[in-house]
Amino acid sequence: MGHNGSAGGPGKGPGHGISRRSLLIGGGVAAAGTAVFAADEIRRAWWRVPGVEKPRKAGELDYTPARWIAASEANWRRADRPDDYGVDRVIVHVTQGSYASAVKVFQDPAHRAATHYIVRQDGRVTQMIRELDVAYHAGNRSFNERSIGIEHEGFVDRPEDFTAAMYESSARLTASICRRYGIPVDREHIIGHVEVPGTDHTDPGPHWDWPRYMRLVRAASTSGTLAG
Repeated sequence: MGHNGSAGGPGKGPGHGISRRSLLIGGGVAAAGTAVFAADEIRRAWWRVPGVEKPRKAGELDYTPARWIAASEANWRRADRPDDYGVDRVIVHVTQGSYASAVKVFQDPAHRAATHYIVRQDGRVTQMIRELDVAYHAGNRSFNERSIGIEHEGFVDRPEDFTAAMYESSARLTASICRRYGIPVDREHIIGHVEVPGTDHTDPGPHWDWPRYMRLVRAASTSGTLAG
């Protein structure tokens, strides 16, 4: 807030002291900011209000080609995205194990982490968390709130694990997610777990073929036949 030549009290020169008007304006701005913050917090906490529950169906899919296997509720939290948190990232992970082992740990409440989707080496897609909910997958609260996480079956040091079927299936899934949320199809918005600030993970690793993957996502984005 800038200075006003008449802002000072008696005996004060220009730019010194705080007028009643300044206090009122400052208080009004603070009150408005507090009100906006409170309203935002209330909007994000809709599920805590007794009797308020967004309609949900057990096993409902966001991506129709997928099959549903529910993750433990300890590995995600209920939300109302994109109404409460805007979704602007897709985060690529690698399981460091088999598809079956990933499903098992995501169903384990002690694991405290899971992604929305898993893509098998044969291209089969499994959804374990609704896109409207926040999955614990990125190791960064802000990125968890704003992203969709996709695991890929395999190990980061085995390039042969990243099959053509996996790349193509995952690319169609990512293109579908980008279309639903208006996410740009670029490397700023489609990232690896290793690129999340503060992470200690290295996936998807040096053998993940980003140029190939992005070509496939762009091709799927313009095909006009995306599932949703």
